[in-house]
Amino acid sequence: MGSFSTLLRQCVLVVAIVAVLAWAAPAEAKLWVAGTGTVLVAIFAGISLYRHYQIRRLAEEIDEVLHSGRTVDFSNCREGDVAVLANELGKMVARLSRTRDQLAAERNALADSLADVSHQIRTPLTAVTLMLPVVERADDARERKRAVRELEAMIERVSWLVTTLLKIAKVDAGAMHVERREVRAADVVRRAVAPLATAMDLRDVSLVLELDEAATFQGDAPWTAEAVENIAKNCMEHTPAGGTVTVAVRENALACSITVSDTGSGIAPEDLPHIFERFYRGRGANGVVREYEGAAKGVTMQVAAEEAGRVAVAAGADAAGDVRQPAGFGIGLSLAQALVSAQGGTLRAANNATGGARFEISFPKLVV
Repeated sequence: MGSFSTLLRQCVLVVAIVAVLAWAAPAEAKLWVAGTGTVLVAIFAGISLYRHYQIRRLAEEIDEVLHSGRTVDFSNCREGDVAVLANELGKMVARLSRTRDQLAAERNALADSLADVSHQIRTPLTAVTLMLPVVERADDARERKRAVRELEAMIERVSWLVTTLLKIAKVDAGAMHVERREVRAADVVRRAVAPLATAMDLRDVSLVLELDEAATFQGDAPWTAEAVENIAKNCMEHTPAGGTVTVAVRENALACSITVSDTGSGIAPEDLPHIFERFYRGRGANGVVREYEGAAKGVTMQVAAEEAGRVAVAAGADAAGDVRQPAGFGIGLSLAQALVSAQGGTLRAANNATGGARFEISFPKLVV
């Protein structure tokens, strides 16, 4: 009603102006001025009423969007400023609709992630609960020591999982501080593989470094080292005894790259699009179940295998096929990709022509 009252006042004002002009005009022109003014007032009133109708229709459709959640099509408006307004409103409605869908998808993904986290944490905690009576009843000192070592390993796994999830949450929230400075890639690689030396010796896996000492990139050295460590650890744990993990650093005019490859079973083609997804479990190229994440730092193959077998037996399952594989969480590669992407780099996965998996981190020299 407010806009209609405004329209009525405008029409009254125009009629008053026309009356004044007709009164002030010469006698022979009064009739012509009055007739012309009447026609102009009618045209003005018609256009104004049509605009009032269009605006009222837009207001009703916006009200339906806000209260009914309907998607409204504003394409009925023709050319003019009202059509421009309708076009902008259409863009706004489309943007709101996309935002709503994104929020719904994120809410569902969060629920799925929480369910996965709950499951991943509950498994080692169940094993710990089952191991406690064993430790209490153990009379042999060696048996007690071995059981305590397994408990420490499983607790360390839970601690590592929680720490990694917190890091991923910081990346998702944009709260991670990433420095942008010149970094020597060779130093980053040495820092990344140093904690894995003992584990590689225990697994009889060789580490080969092919480093370009002059290669540099703009990024954050600690976060990049953690990403490379997660990838190298994943490759190590899927490489059989006697195999090799190779970390190479190369640089050209376009980018600085860090490549980590192994001589393991490789990645099945159907798994390649999903290996950076959180908690994803795929199958290696030879059909063996491959979890795309390694065990916690400091856990040997023997301890991880014993833990997997004990948990599976406690659940009433046959663990014979899983003992060969480390029980991973499936978030290490996801964290690595998040850390690299936060620095403007890319992480890609593929299979070597001669077998085994290959992961390549690339930091561009120029941003076009």
